[in-house]
Amino acid sequence: MNSGSRKYYASLSALLFFFFFTWSSTFSVVAIWLRKYVGLEGADTGFIFSCISIVALCAQPLYGFMQDKLGLRKNLLLFIAILLIASGPFFMVFGSLLKWNVFFGSVLGGLFIGMTFHAGIGVLESYTERVSRLRNFEYGKARMWGSLGWAAATFFAGRNINIDPDYNFIMATISGVIFLIILLNLKTANADAYNSLEHGNPSAITVSDALQLFALPRFWALILFVLGTCVYSVYDQQFMVYFAHQFQDEKLGNEMYGYLNSLQVFLEAGGMFLAPFIVNRIGAKNGLLFASSVMALRIIGSGLVDGPIMISAMKLLHAVELPILLIAIFKYNSRHFDKRLSSTLYLVGFSCITSVVASVLSPLAGWGYDKIGFADTYLVMGAFVVITTVLSAFCLRSDKNDEQSTPQLENMAQGDDSHSKDLTAKA
Repeated sequence: MNSGSRKYYASLSALLFFFFFTWSSTFSVVAIWLRKYVGLEGADTGFIFSCISIVALCAQPLYGFMQDKLGLRKNLLLFIAILLIASGPFFMVFGSLLKWNVFFGSVLGGLFIGMTFHAGIGVLESYTERVSRLRNFEYGKARMWGSLGWAAATFFAGRNINIDPDYNFIMATISGVIFLIILLNLKTANADAYNSLEHGNPSAITVSDALQLFALPRFWALILFVLGTCVYSVYDQQFMVYFAHQFQDEKLGNEMYGYLNSLQVFLEAGGMFLAPFIVNRIGAKNGLLFASSVMALRIIGSGLVDGPIMISAMKLLHAVELPILLIAIFKYNSRHFDKRLSSTLYLVGFSCITSVVASVLSPLAGWGYDKIGFADTYLVMGAFVVITTVLSAFCLRSDKNDEQSTPQLENMAQGDDSHSKDLTAKA
């Protein structure tokens, strides 16, 4: 890695760190906050998560297409930075809105949280992955710092919520300001030129180009896989409540969850460092299937075991699953689809489908927690993941296919030859 690449790696790693720090400060113990301080039941909380997912569902395709058009320009990231700064003040009034009217507060909360975090993270991750390919460093080693940011904030969030939840929201705003400062200092000179060297002119992408993805059978095979793996987001939404109930003292449970989540994410960060090596050895498809299998084990195991120690062990499997899943999904997409559409692919083929499933399953899961309990609901979720994993083993494309046949969308990457040559000269 040369000096220029190291600067990009350091800046993007810092952006990921403070994005996740902001997100964790407001959201890592949100289910406990909604139940204890706002007074909502599981079904109401599930409705809020459903609203967040619906907003993210609408924003993610738009964000993905916009970022693909922008290439390496950071206009959209600047907008997200403003939302991060506003997240602290928003959460300080969010609770009062929910007490006044759950429906209105849920819709407004879904709009803000979905646009800021659940859709915004896809923009930052896909932007980082694109730069990592152009600047020759592993995306996973940068994404590792995002996990560390979440862990650092969660370490304090579990204790702060027992003292004053507003402390977490103040941390979020300060972190958002730091994110904006780093982003403003991130240099993107000759951004289009660097992009065109590998992918053609990004500004030439049209809506029709993106819509052609839906005509590809391999895109629908990817969707099938994601339908199962995105259950992990629903599983995590109210897990903190289930975990805290394993302790006689709920405050101790809240604090211990903060420590557990921090440990998990620190382990996850180590996994991010190792995941590129593992996925490069076993292949992108096998990496996806392995991650999905671990996910099924984690969710089913959470429904079968008892006590905080064994439940913690199941939770920590997330540190194995998520790094391999994120690295494998980007590598799979870059092998089998047009690289210029990397943001659209990630935000539609992964993040958007996750939002669709979460918007449907979140209220159902909340109902299940209230009616049949957490353990039985987890068993149902895990069975669904097992089914989609088995089907995906037959439907996902083998890594060997990436060189034998060139995707029809890849032809678009040729673009305008004269414009590409001109940009290349500028680079």
